[in-house]
Amino acid sequence: MLQRALSVVLLTTALNGCAQMDELLRGQRANVSDDPAAATGAPDTDTYVQELYALANGDPATQTEILADAETTAALTPNPSSRLRLALVLATPGHAETDEDRAQDILRDLLSQTELLTSGEIALATVHLRSVEQRLMLSQETARLREQSSRTADTEQRAVEQRLARVEAENRDLRKSLAEAEQKLEAITTIERSIREQTENGNNQQ
Repeated sequence: MLQRALSVVLLTTALNGCAQMDELLRGQRANVSDDPAAATGAPDTDTYVQELYALANGDPATQTEILADAETTAALTPNPSSRLRLALVLATPGHAETDEDRAQDILRDLLSQTELLTSGEIALATVHLRSVEQRLMLSQETARLREQSSRTADTEQRAVEQRLARVEAENRDLRKSLAEAEQKLEAITTIERSIREQTENGNNQQ
């Protein structure tokens, strides 16, 4: 049930992200000629998208290579475009180095100074930030539900153990009572046997 709910949320997030991307990119194409940041030599939107496609569909070696190159480029030339590229790589799910917390931090920082980004870069950063935030919220909710489920299971387990302990204690008391009753019965039987023997001996002597 939980897995089905999570799948629905992830699908909804992906569809919303696609719709937002399409809307933002339409605005980006319409305004590209008026974009002052476009003159800085920043990569066009297709360059980012093609690399993200290669990242999402590549083998582990390709994914590692893309991440390493993005990390190195961002470290050596830490401009808005290189940092955006790194953030998008970190935000892309499906590879070993996905880091949504770090991607969120970089994207939020970039979007706080949008004058240094092209309209296409703003569109990519905005859509991926929303996607990352939604995935992080989903992860937190999943962790909360798992913790709650674990606590419930622990509580139920403790309750079962307490019930078993009570039953075992009751069984011990019953066994003790039964043993005492058997001892008393044996004592009474011994006394009755002794009385009968004494009576029979007295009758025989007469």
